[in-house]
Amino acid sequence: MGQFVEILNGIRVLDFGRYIAGPFCGALLGDLGADVIRIEKVAGSEDRFTTPVNPGDPAGEVGANFLHLNRNKRGLTFNPKKEGAREILQRLVSGSDVVIANLPQSGLRDIGIDYESLSSIKPDIILASSSAFGAGGPYLDKVGFDGVAQAMSGNMHMTGPADHPTRSFNPYVDFTTGALNTIAILSALMHRHATGEGQEVQGALLASALTVGGAALIEEAMTHINRQASGNRGQTAAPSDTFRTRDGWILVSAVGQPLFERWANLMGETMWLTDERFATDASRGEHSELISERMQAWTIERTTAEVIAALESARIPCGEVLSPRETLAHPQVDAMNYLEPVEYPGIGRFPLPRLPIEFSKLPHDASRPPPTLGEHTEEILIELGFNHAEISSFREQRIV
Repeated sequence: MGQFVEILNGIRVLDFGRYIAGPFCGALLGDLGADVIRIEKVAGSEDRFTTPVNPGDPAGEVGANFLHLNRNKRGLTFNPKKEGAREILQRLVSGSDVVIANLPQSGLRDIGIDYESLSSIKPDIILASSSAFGAGGPYLDKVGFDGVAQAMSGNMHMTGPADHPTRSFNPYVDFTTGALNTIAILSALMHRHATGEGQEVQGALLASALTVGGAALIEEAMTHINRQASGNRGQTAAPSDTFRTRDGWILVSAVGQPLFERWANLMGETMWLTDERFATDASRGEHSELISERMQAWTIERTTAEVIAALESARIPCGEVLSPRETLAHPQVDAMNYLEPVEYPGIGRFPLPRLPIEFSKLPHDASRPPPTLGEHTEEILIELGFNHAEISSFREQRIV
């Protein structure tokens, strides 16, 4: 099955999620053994095709994000807004425990999966919704993606050079929201087990971004320091920066007095330990440019391998700056067995990230690949009690 089936076996999840936050939440629940049904448009939802790994394929493009985030799910094509779709939706909800959707409240109501509508069908249902800006305030029904939350949380202001706000390439806000909603769903299931009550749990991209950036917001509120971006160079400890070597780049992150002392000893210069400008993490952060300059002069004379070996010998945290191609070939990545080779029809084998957690008491099997478009539609409808004639009629009407 490719799942830790002992944990959520018997729990059914309807995944109306799109793009990242919702689908990632569904993938995690699938990893833990839930029967997750991905519900998408009859012709395929947008996130199935974005960032295709087979661009221009006449048989149909398949997107990298879709492949990443829809493991261990069954696929159902379904249009809940079509006339005649109500019976299917009612049966789906009646037989499910959790509904996932990353839409604003107006969007949920539009397709009939807001909490009031769902709970009228199944009182103990759990709805996990996530939106860009939460369930209240002037931005209630505004749409937004990961980058918008990065921009509004202060993160982009502090990333990249001071004169060019820069977003993180990888959408950390979406993934954080999906992970937090998974925690919320597991908590709601425990609450339901104890009380019999269902409920709605709500995440928001901006709330997730504010969570990740919480320390910077607290610092600003209390000190009014008004920090400005400084590229990769840290402002609260040093050396904390990226450095060019003779054949590449490395990142060093030294936080705390013991690590700074090890770095000074590695440089062979005691002045760093006697100068008051470098007495604490805070003061080293204020003068981090001087420390980075010294470190850069040292690394540029050595290869990446030589720099990494010396830093590791001194027990100073460091790592190579790798391209995705180099990451795939790295021996540590290979040894972790985290990227599983999975076959998908029409595109072949690809490296699928699995649940990034190890359990000492639970086995891990190979993950099931994401579903092809509508792969399990007939199977699921038969489970719901529809006969073949009814299913054929649904297909003719483009309900499924």
